[in-house]
Amino acid sequence: MSKEVLAIENILLNKSLSSKEEAIILAGSILVENGYVEADYIGKMLEREELTSTYMGNFVAIPHGTEDSKELVKESGISFVQVPQGVDFGSGNVVKLLIGIAGKDGEHLDILSKIAIVLSEEENVEQLVAAKSAEEIMSIFEGVN
Repeated sequence: MSKEVLAIENILLNKSLSSKEEAIILAGSILVENGYVEADYIGKMLEREELTSTYMGNFVAIPHGTEDSKELVKESGISFVQVPQGVDFGSGNVVKLLIGIAGKDGEHLDILSKIAIVLSEEENVEQLVAAKSAEEIMSIFEGVN
């Protein structure tokens, strides 16, 4: 039986981070600790950020591995890190929500589309930034089919 893609233990709230590198490492370490990816995946997430920023607009970044990091993914999963004070992602972009993604066998596209639906509503982003519990975060994402 496979794990939940977004589980309570994948969610960190009210974090204070000083750099985008620190933010990406934290998002990746959640995926490592919970058995979704090999430890080397974090390096691939940092490498991916060097190629093109994973900042998506609307205070959101979606760090993920490079194209060649697929063999490091054990199971599809996402990590969620809330940074209410924001972290600088460069070029004046401030990130308050980090969603780390690891997709197996193309599943990341399905995961990304669900995330995109939730995050396309500014109201949802505001609720996610203000959420006080992991359960609140889960319920916002579970509202999407």
